[in-house]
Amino acid sequence: MDFRKAEFIKSAVSPEGFIRDGLPQIVFAGRSNVGKSSVINSLAQRKNLARVGSQPGKTNQINYFLVDGRAYITDLPGYGYAAVSKAERDRWGRLMESYFAQPCLITLGIQIVDARHKPTRDDITMVNWFKQTRCQFIIVANKVDKCKRSEVPGNITRIMETLDISQDTDLIGYSAETGEGREALIIAIESALDL
Repeated sequence: MDFRKAEFIKSAVSPEGFIRDGLPQIVFAGRSNVGKSSVINSLAQRKNLARVGSQPGKTNQINYFLVDGRAYITDLPGYGYAAVSKAERDRWGRLMESYFAQPCLITLGIQIVDARHKPTRDDITMVNWFKQTRCQFIIVANKVDKCKRSEVPGNITRIMETLDISQDTDLIGYSAETGEGREALIIAIESALDL
C-alpha cells in the first residue's frame, strides 16, 4: 500500500457522516500535542495532508483520508488539550464514543503517545477503548528524536507497562521529524491488514 497516494475525502462531525463502505479503516488517536497529524503527514511523505496547527487541538472532527484506494486513515480528534472549552471537549468526547460504539468500523488502531513521557490517563482510556473493540492496535511512540538514545529502552518499557499492553502488541519508536520508524510502521500496518 502506497501511503504517498493519500487524499482527503471528508470530515465527519456526527455519526451520520461516518464512512461505512467496507474498506479497512486505520484509526489514528492521540493527545492533542503528541504530533498525530505530523505522523500521518510523515507516513504520506507530505507536509500538509493532515493539518498541523500552530496550537494543539486543531482536529475537532473525524477526518478521512483514502490511501491508495485500498484503506482509510481515520484521524480522530486529539484529546486532553485544556485550552479548548469544556463544552467543546465534551462534544469531541461524544463524537469519539459514537465512533467506537459503531460495530465493524475500526480495522486497526494506531495509538500515538509521546516517547518522552509516561502515558496519560487519557492515553490509557483510549487504549482501553481499542481493547474493547477487540481490533488489533499498534502503539507509536512519537518524538524519539527528542530523547537521548540511552533513555529510549526504558521509556518504551514504561509505556508498555503503563498502557498494560502485551509483548505481542507492536510498539514502534517513531520520529515524524526524521522519518525514523516509518518503514516499520508501514510493515506493521500492512501485516495487520493482511496486505
